[in-house]
Amino acid sequence: MFEQFQRSECEVNGVRINYRKGGAGPPLLLLHGYPQTHVIWHEIADQLAERFTVVAADLRGYGDSSKPDGGEDHVGYSKREMARDQVELMRSLGFEHFDILAHDRGARVSHRLAMDHPEAVRRMILLDIAPTLAMYSQTDETFARAYWHWFFLIRPAPLPEILLEANPELVLQSAVATRADHVHPFTEAAYAEYLRCMKQPGTIHAFCEDYRASAGIDLEHDRADRSAGRTILAPLLVLWGAQGIIERCFDPLKEWRAVAQDVRGKALPAGHYLPEEVPELLLEEVLAFLG
Repeated sequence: MFEQFQRSECEVNGVRINYRKGGAGPPLLLLHGYPQTHVIWHEIADQLAERFTVVAADLRGYGDSSKPDGGEDHVGYSKREMARDQVELMRSLGFEHFDILAHDRGARVSHRLAMDHPEAVRRMILLDIAPTLAMYSQTDETFARAYWHWFFLIRPAPLPEILLEANPELVLQSAVATRADHVHPFTEAAYAEYLRCMKQPGTIHAFCEDYRASAGIDLEHDRADRSAGRTILAPLLVLWGAQGIIERCFDPLKEWRAVAQDVRGKALPAGHYLPEEVPELLLEEVLAFLG
């Protein structure tokens, strides 16, 4: 995986961010989701590197990046701080303006990045999410059953951490086996990498802090944007899985048009993990949008 890339680390915003960089051309930042790492992009990274300078980073708390304490109100894992990590990373590499392709938690970080640092984002592609505020405010039984971890991980420490750290592989299996046959869509090498990182000290706690922030301080930031009339200025492409919970429970285009000025998108024939389930179709959409 990532044969054309070099792995490195960078100290930014008080944390160490692990990343891989490869290719040449306009800068493109790739951000992953829970419970994965930058490895989620391994099926399309080399092809993207033929046209872009690709930076595939691990979010703070994930992969081989730092796992700091969340602090009061879990502010250390607010999407505002996680977004600042990535802006400073890209600036350290010489990129003041860049495109973004992001999945799941990384897409939520990217939403905040585009709100807080509009000058940095040229175009943005978000995969299989609706805005966090919309998803919490419209929660019903179907959503709660499918995304049970949203409500378990936010329980006060240390209960979720103690239970999840007892069997990290079972946690990973339950998180990624979203298909009816309970078979995950990952290659053996990718799955092994996700499991290796999940077993690192502090990872489970970081996962919980990420979700605790999303159910608290992140919603405060989102509500402040709504009240002030702030919206995403960058052109936005949203893609989601036709067989996933976003399709079943939300209207992604409607929700994103409530918080962004220029939105287009559609469902792809997949579940939640578009980069690994339908990499060819995703690559086609990404290249068409980014030109």
